[in-house]
Amino acid sequence: MLLFAFAFAVMADPVSSVAYAIEAALRALQGDLGLLFATMSLVVAIVVLVIVNYHQLVARYPQGGGAAAATGEAFGEAAAFVPIGALIVDFVLTIAISSAAGASAVIAVAPALAPWRIPIAVLLVVAVAGGTWFGHLGRTVFAVMTLAFVVVAAVVLVSGISATPHPTGTITSHAAHPPVLAIALAFPVAMALATGIEAPSSAIAQLGQLDDRGRRRFGRITLWLTLAIVGTLTLGLTAQAVRLKIGVPHADTTQIADLAHVAAPGPIFAAFQLLTALLLLSAASSSFQAGPGLLKALARAPDRDDGTSGGILPAWVGRTNVHHTPYWGVVVFLLISAAATAAAGGRDQRLVLFYAASVFLSFIAGLTAMTRFSLRDRRWAFLVVNVVGALAVAFTLLVNLTRGDPIVSIGASLLIAAVLYWQWVRAGRPRGIRNAAAQAEAAPSDARVSG
Repeated sequence: MLLFAFAFAVMADPVSSVAYAIEAALRALQGDLGLLFATMSLVVAIVVLVIVNYHQLVARYPQGGGAAAATGEAFGEAAAFVPIGALIVDFVLTIAISSAAGASAVIAVAPALAPWRIPIAVLLVVAVAGGTWFGHLGRTVFAVMTLAFVVVAAVVLVSGISATPHPTGTITSHAAHPPVLAIALAFPVAMALATGIEAPSSAIAQLGQLDDRGRRRFGRITLWLTLAIVGTLTLGLTAQAVRLKIGVPHADTTQIADLAHVAAPGPIFAAFQLLTALLLLSAASSSFQAGPGLLKALARAPDRDDGTSGGILPAWVGRTNVHHTPYWGVVVFLLISAAATAAAGGRDQRLVLFYAASVFLSFIAGLTAMTRFSLRDRRWAFLVVNVVGALAVAFTLLVNLTRGDPIVSIGASLLIAAVLYWQWVRAGRPRGIRNAAAQAEAAPSDARVSG
């Protein structure tokens, strides 16, 4: 039960990304269904590389910390601010895109609500922020929502086997570039599927009732279980979209909604859309917990060299309610996420262009750190895995940056990192900043993951 509550709650983010990642790839291919499966297969292959590397990272940091812990150890405490800044931006965008995609799921069922897209998406941001007031009590609920979505998605996949192809949306027979180049340019957009993959490496800090061996085992099981579920759903839904001829959707629906409607109309379609929306809101809620928690960890800060303690952010950022929720941090993320959602017109496909960039900056930092460790320890097999993973992630990020929009995400990540570094210097360079991500996930003794 503990493993169920932990694993399925943590994987809500990557599983929910299925709702918009496949459509993002098809839009980048300009509706060429013939290249969609190859594109999503490459996406899943990159996710495998990242998970193999994080499997190694979890082994090294069984108490949590993820890329920030690895980067801080490998290159010094100051370097940890790069993945920390990237995570903060990733949390904001996860909340925004999940709320926008949740609004899209609702509108796909009730198109009459389309004129209210922005208010609905912003209202969902506010609603999830309000639910965060109750802290970590919702973890098991998130796990149940994730599992329920997986079950209904499996029903849609099975139903689609016997469904009759029904061309829907915009479908083309050729992309704007030769096939290999078209796939190379399209797959980075769909790498939003990889967001949340790193979560187990930090979230294992919640498992205070386990020893290092137990946390390491839970973290690794969750990584590979996430790959199995996300990979199967992604490739299965992609294959069904190609077979059933589900193209780029019109403005008031989504590709995954069109697919479910053709594959399993009626009550199953309605249930699928409802669970899609709830799963997306679970992913947003998870970021509403992790983001303010990270700010709280930076506010209370680790020990100084002289034995005293002090934070690098104002103390009020870390103030909590009776449920241990840092409510001012929630307000900060609420305002920024709501603004981003409104600026994107409540449309997830506009936000997805910004989404994968920041977390890939964190991936590069973590994988580069692991490369250094493998080289130092002369572990040549691990070194090859680390280098290949780092190069694949770097290529993905580079291609995304050529689109222009993701530069905003990277710039925001680096700006936040610079501001935090400046605050850290002013505070006297307290030790242990690299453990801030682990501290952010560590629940109080009466609020640990239970099951």
